[in-house]
Amino acid sequence: MKILVVDDSITMRRIIVNHLKQGGYNNVIEAGNGVEAISHMAGVDLLLTDWNMPVMDGLTLVKEIRKSPTFSSVPIIMITTEGAKAEVLEALKNGVNDYIVKPFSKGTLAEKIQKVME
Repeated sequence: MKILVVDDSITMRRIIVNHLKQGGYNNVIEAGNGVEAISHMAGVDLLLTDWNMPVMDGLTLVKEIRKSPTFSSVPIIMITTEGAKAEVLEALKNGVNDYIVKPFSKGTLAEKIQKVME
């Protein structure tokens, strides 16, 4: 399974990638913003994205992915500090499959991935 991790924070990408590798996911690629992410979408089975990023934010990325006939069915988990109910609902309404609020545990990430990949 190919996973794309999108976050402008190199540190946060490292944390997520380490959690994924500990969970047995070794085909992981990274992007620092939504525009970069779109260029890496070919063959992606799961997208993990932050909300707040420069160039193109995560919500705009989600909207672009959902408009694309090629990538519209790729499961998306948003991992962000935006934890207010309004933000969660907006993300879900725009096509996010699940939502994780930072900080989070390796177990939470594994549980959410299993849920969206079923």
